[in-house]
Amino acid sequence: MSIDGVSGRTSYIGTTILNLRNQLNDLTTQLATGKVSTTYAGQGLDRGFALSLRAQISGINAFSDTATNLNTRLSVANLTLQGLSDVGTQVKNSATTATLTLNDSGQTSGQITAQAAFANAVAMLNSQSGDRYLFSGRAMDTPATVSADTMLKGTATQAGLTQLINERKQADQGSNLMGRLSVSSPPATTTVTSAAEDGSPFGLKLLSVQSSLTGATVTQPTGTPKATSVDLGAVNPKDGDKIKFNFTLPDGTTDAVELTATTTNPPPAGSFLIGADTAATTANLQSTLTSSIKTLSDTSLVAASAVAASNNFFNPVATVSGAAVNNHNTPPAPISGATALSGAAGTDSASTSFAAGDTITVNGTPITFVASGATGNQANVTDSVQTLMAKIDQISGTKNPSTISNGAITLHGADGESLSVSSSNAAALGALGIANNTTATPAPLRVGGPPFDTATSLVAGTPANTVYWYTGENGPGSARGTAVAQVDQSITVQYGARANEQAFRYLLQNVAVYAAVTTNASNPNASQQVTALAQRVSANLAPQNGQQQIQDVQAEFAGAQTATKAATDRQTQLKGMAETMLDSVEGVNQDEVATKILALQTSLQASYQTTSMLYQTTLLKYLPIS
Repeated sequence: MSIDGVSGRTSYIGTTILNLRNQLNDLTTQLATGKVSTTYAGQGLDRGFALSLRAQISGINAFSDTATNLNTRLSVANLTLQGLSDVGTQVKNSATTATLTLNDSGQTSGQITAQAAFANAVAMLNSQSGDRYLFSGRAMDTPATVSADTMLKGTATQAGLTQLINERKQADQGSNLMGRLSVSSPPATTTVTSAAEDGSPFGLKLLSVQSSLTGATVTQPTGTPKATSVDLGAVNPKDGDKIKFNFTLPDGTTDAVELTATTTNPPPAGSFLIGADTAATTANLQSTLTSSIKTLSDTSLVAASAVAASNNFFNPVATVSGAAVNNHNTPPAPISGATALSGAAGTDSASTSFAAGDTITVNGTPITFVASGATGNQANVTDSVQTLMAKIDQISGTKNPSTISNGAITLHGADGESLSVSSSNAAALGALGIANNTTATPAPLRVGGPPFDTATSLVAGTPANTVYWYTGENGPGSARGTAVAQVDQSITVQYGARANEQAFRYLLQNVAVYAAVTTNASNPNASQQVTALAQRVSANLAPQNGQQQIQDVQAEFAGAQTATKAATDRQTQLKGMAETMLDSVEGVNQDEVATKILALQTSLQASYQTTSMLYQTTLLKYLPIS
């Protein structure tokens, strides 16, 4: 009879102990980590669900980080917007309340305030959040503008605003300091006073004439260039009769010279002396009108000119400058606004005629030529160059009317917009001095000179000779769309900005012009100059109908913040639910695990004792005692 040892019999017990030991280790790990398993394999059938929950939570965390960065940038941007709004209010109040006393630099206290405010506004538009410039559009690593000092004073080779203001002042006043107007009598006429423009885009523009002069015949401004006349005839005006000449100034505002007939000698200011006859009265009217226009040219016109120069500097405009060409006359002469678009040889017409069916396309919109009866975007083949330029301006939307001088046409586009011109009849377009398929990009406008007092056109500045104040991105699309953040699975928020947006640009140009203009204290018209400028700056800094305001941008940013907060609040709730569900899959019941551990410890202890007893069992314990 064979007797087996206990080792073979107890192998099963050893395996059971190892299993119990592994279970105890797993339960101890669960108790320590609070998780069912440290691997997805140990999570059982719900492992796929757990993975999707973790992905959802990870996505929510990413959106939360984006929202945090976005809110930081929007907060910085809103501080800038509020600061810019405060700058506008500060300068407006200064322009309204400042004294007219000039310092050694020829500026008032209000203008000194404007200088500091302008530097502050430029610094704010170059605000950064982290490494991102907030007002540079897509060029987030580039400052939005050049420095305030460079804008005003320029560089060694580039003209700044101050220089452009001085050049424009010379151009608007003209060589006779009469705002490019002339006052005279036609030949062999002793009772007619004529006031005429010089045909340039500068100076005072005749708007209308209002008269109560007894027996006078008044001709309203007409012609190209415009002219008006006053014929006193054979009857002298009565004491107290008035005549008023209304003018449009370079910045679009209007002003007037009003004169009163008087028998008082010497005549009071704003009056002209009634002479012995109408010829003498006419001479007195001309003399008084001339001096009054010179005063207007040295007061309101100076202020309006500075504002216009500021607008030209801050609002880049595309310019197409045609070559000087001659007409079809005998002998040929430079084309003018009166030149016909078609005609026979020996007439004042273009050297190559347009024909019915031809087109000129401006920024994609065609002007179609017809034989007669033109309407809308049509032109008669017999129309004048001036009529055609007016139609081109209407399509382009320019605020700077096209001009023609010495046979050369100058076309301008709308603020900040490119300008393209082409024609189905390239030869006829060339006869106007414009090459076919010409395209121009926006650039600051400045007076074509020197000399400036006899200049005839505005020309496009170049980066080599003129400061380009905005240095950020200026591509297509809205400014807000230049920065986009995704704050939810299907929600994006736009929060970009460009310093050359209308609200910011308009603020800058008005603060800058107030800060840049200097006045000669010895000029008897100095106070009126400063007053006219301050009035314009104050009016321009008030809210303008139909124009973007800083508050509009603030509202858009507030909308972005509201959308972000709503998305974040919703995600917080979703994250809480997802974490609860994930815990139900991955987590364990601590009490249950502890109970299992105690039970396993008891079983394991019993197994150890049993095994120990078995290993102590020998054959001698079963042999009989002799």
